[in-house]
Amino acid sequence: MFRKISFAGLMLLAASAASAQAPRPPVGGVGSPPDAMIFFVARGAPDACGPGCSSWIAAEGTVQWDTDKRLFNILDRNPGRRLPVVIRVWGGSNLSVATSLGRILRDRGIDTTVGTTEVEACKGKSETECFALKRAGGPLEAKLKSPDAPCDLTCVLMLAGGVHRSLPAGTRVLLGGMVLRNRMAPNVSPEARDVLPDRYGEQFRRYLRDMGVGTELLDIVDAQGESRRAVEMPPSEWTRLHIVN
Repeated sequence: MFRKISFAGLMLLAASAASAQAPRPPVGGVGSPPDAMIFFVARGAPDACGPGCSSWIAAEGTVQWDTDKRLFNILDRNPGRRLPVVIRVWGGSNLSVATSLGRILRDRGIDTTVGTTEVEACKGKSETECFALKRAGGPLEAKLKSPDAPCDLTCVLMLAGGVHRSLPAGTRVLLGGMVLRNRMAPNVSPEARDVLPDRYGEQFRRYLRDMGVGTELLDIVDAQGESRRAVEMPPSEWTRLHIVN
């Protein structure tokens, strides 16, 4: 007989965070932390986000427990357009939610890539002022730049949900370990530490198989344990494991 373990508040985080950004106000309701991911529509020059693509959805911030609600919201506000999602992740994100975001994107037939969205109206404004502009959801005139931060495990899991997935030249894919945390309590029980990492690991492998991505990348992650030391994955591996297609 297995003893029951409470999953309330337990989550697996990416141990290797991308470059930290200036703190932003909380995004959601009660309990929503600062830096939680937001989504907004950006609009650039012709072919700004690829051949025939001038508009995209920018995804910026840390993936938190309520991020999927905001993704549904931005997609529902732009029905039928199938705008590509450009990912820019930082911080210790919730990996289970990242897979949920990926499944939403796949279900909606959305393409994914990574990059930095520079909003024209943010020039000369503070981070707080810029955040308020983005938080409204756009559309905002912008330029799409090469990524200014590595694509970590959270980024890869979100990217995997895309129907078509790409990583621009110069992207660094850095895979570190995973850390089990409880957002509702300071500690995680020894019993949970023994059981849940394997359970989460199988969940992530099943997700990657469903998305058509090689599960070997999780072997790299598992080898890091909870270490924040990250291993860089070369572009040849992106193709071999079908991270890009």
